Amino acid sequence: MTEHAHICPFCKCTARTVHCHRKSSALVARQRGADGGGQPGPLHQAGGEIIQLQGMRRGEVETGKGPQTELGPLDCMSFTERDKHRHTKGGSSPAGRLKRIQPTIRRTGFAALRHCLFGPPKLHQGLREERDLVLTIAQCGLDSQDPMHGRVLQTIYKKLTGSKFDCALHGDHWEDLGFQGTNPATDLRGAGFLALLHLLYLVMDSKTLLMAREILRLSRHHIQQFPFCLMSVNITRIAIQALREECLSRECNRQQKVIPVVNSFYAATFLRLAHVWRTQHKTISDSGFVLKDLEASAKKSPKRLLKTLEIYLAGVSKGQASLLGTQKCSGPQAPHSKDLTFTGVCDLSSHSSKGTWLI
Repeated sequence: MTEHAHICPFCKCTARTVHCHRKSSALVARQRGADGGGQPGPLHQAGGEIIQLQGMRRGEVETGKGPQTELGPLDCMSFTERDKHRHTKGGSSPAGRLKRIQPTIRRTGFAALRHCLFGPPKLHQGLREERDLVLTIAQCGLDSQDPMHGRVLQTIYKKLTGSKFDCALHGDHWEDLGFQGTNPATDLRGAGFLALLHLLYLVMDSKTLLMAREILRLSRHHIQQFPFCLMSVNITRIAIQALREECLSRECNRQQKVIPVVNSFYAATFLRLAHVWRTQHKTISDSGFVLKDLEASAKKSPKRLLKTLEIYLAGVSKGQASLLGTQKCSGPQAPHSKDLTFTGVCDLSSHSSKGTWLI
């Protein structure tokens, strides 16, 4: 194998030059510990946003200025390093975030016995670091001063709206996409930067982008309107909780991957929500109960949920799939999103004995 044929262990691509591979290999060596002592290295501590490399389809991400550029492996690695440096300076180190996560739900007594006997299988040992990475990303906030974070926001906005022009990182246009305020960072509690990466996951493939735009249209219906991005954040919370409750372990073990399974579960759950919302004529006042029921059904049958996404995307490829049909969407009488009262997963948790706080 030539040097140019090396497979990067992070992005799984054949590096055009050996620089990406050598840099990645060095990080792996530091991560595992050169002496084999098993001490977590910088990459393991940082967590970083490698979710974009391992699980999300590669594509174009907006630079914020000028034409679109490909998000390559070196861009993501520098993003990881910048994120580590930023949080270390801010007093909240990546290692500290990793220690704060609760990878699985702690059960005691009869609940623990029942889960042991009848619950889902344990996640394979080799996949647990990838699971912890997802949970660590969910604890990282959005930093509008970070160029890569800005690129992610720009990409989401341009892909969803079809705009070719840059937008401000703060402003009323984010309310039009379904955030509750002018600053997207304020709506990410409980899901962190993972919520934005999930939106990015939707818009970076033509088939899931079509799905995202259809759900966005539904969210602007003059009667059934709901805040699109805020709903997406709640779907990410459900995905995180399903991961922590080991509902996705069987599928992760089967695929020998965690990040792609979590991404697909998020998309499938969002698709299911849109179907229920449209066919059962739900409105914003139903949001909390819809999300509660959706979480229960999604965690109970994740395999079936993922199959519905697979069927839908196959239909999109053939031009046969549509969520909305001829349903009339946003009109002049549609209320503005900031005038709506949205009940999400976290809002319901205070009234639930089980609770739905995720991390």
